[in-house]
Amino acid sequence: MDAAAIAATVLQAIDGGRQIGPFTDSDPGFTEADAYAVTASLRGLRVARGEMPVGRKIGFTNRTIWAEYGVFRPIWGDIYDTTTFAVPPGGRVAVSMLPEPRIEPEIVLGLARDVTPAMDLGDIAASIGWMAHGFEFVQSIFPGWRFTVADCVADGGLHGRLFIGPKRMLSDDERRTLAARLSRLTIRLFRNGEPAGSGSGANVLDGPVQALAHLASVLADDPLNPPLRAGEIVTTGTLTRAFPVTPGERWSTELDGIDLPGLSVEIA
Repeated sequence: MDAAAIAATVLQAIDGGRQIGPFTDSDPGFTEADAYAVTASLRGLRVARGEMPVGRKIGFTNRTIWAEYGVFRPIWGDIYDTTTFAVPPGGRVAVSMLPEPRIEPEIVLGLARDVTPAMDLGDIAASIGWMAHGFEFVQSIFPGWRFTVADCVADGGLHGRLFIGPKRMLSDDERRTLAARLSRLTIRLFRNGEPAGSGSGANVLDGPVQALAHLASVLADDPLNPPLRAGEIVTTGTLTRAFPVTPGERWSTELDGIDLPGLSVEIA
């Protein structure tokens, strides 16, 4: 297993918006640990050409979609200054260049302090400087979204683009109840004004703060990839199913139980 060669293949596919066969088809021994070595190599390639990592995406935190994809545990990938953007209300988002893009409504967290596996949920919540609602657009360089967990990891955690809505800075009082409030939130997702899906904060490993705790624990056992640091942006996983998108569609959300506005974007 040549992590550098696989990373170069992945980056070429992502850059070209093209698809390839899953790596596990040709090498059934390709493991999740091998794939996280690819993650490190892929990050090195992107940094070498001028991209800056700005945080992480956590994928497959939503247990309700595990059977749909045949992936039964969370993964993560890097996000970059070239893939992460603020989006104004009603804005247009360019994602059609991604292979088989799908939309995921998520809760995005901004870290004010390092997050470590020794922290409890209260400590982790106290380390969060801001929260926001966002849309992550995931992609698959593997046709038909057919892959194993190792393939997903190697494909940058399936990350395509992240568009972040208005940020809400958190007070100390808000942080004290943040984990519970994020777990209880509900969301409705609309396509062209028609209901498409619904979900809750509890779908993502019982809540977005819990998902952050999971990631900190996973990274503690990873010698090749860095721990969570202050300043990072972490998007915590889709609250609903992920849905294919096509140009011209308008996707929007309504949130209840949390003081964040919904989002509305047009696909370009």
